[in-house]
Amino acid sequence: MKQIVLLFASIYGLIAVILGAFGAHLFKKILTADKLQSFETGTKYQMYHAIVLLVLGFYFSFNSTMEKSIIWCFIIGIFLFSGSIYFLSFADFWNINLKFLGPITPLGGMLMIIGWLLLIIYFIKYKFQ
Repeated sequence: MKQIVLLFASIYGLIAVILGAFGAHLFKKILTADKLQSFETGTKYQMYHAIVLLVLGFYFSFNSTMEKSIIWCFIIGIFLFSGSIYFLSFADFWNINLKFLGPITPLGGMLMIIGWLLLIIYFIKYKFQ
């Protein structure tokens, strides 16, 4: 499990840097200001959570269901939240109706929130005794 988490952390970090660079240089020429701002929100949240995954990948022993649940909430949450934002940011540019992705963004956000909540519970339950 540790290798999977570290791999996802590395991939998500790499993608965030690449997309952030494209957003700062290339995409600002083709996206509206609010679409670019949404896109940047996706890259920021992806990078923040990639760093969290990296830290947790080294910290957790992955012996508990709680640790695995936290990780999967973050991995899936990042994919749904940031991924849907990226596609929604380009929907107008591509002239494609991707509004069906609208509900996916908050679902991804909710999974990230659940991941954080589980992390708080984990520390209270297992580390502060």
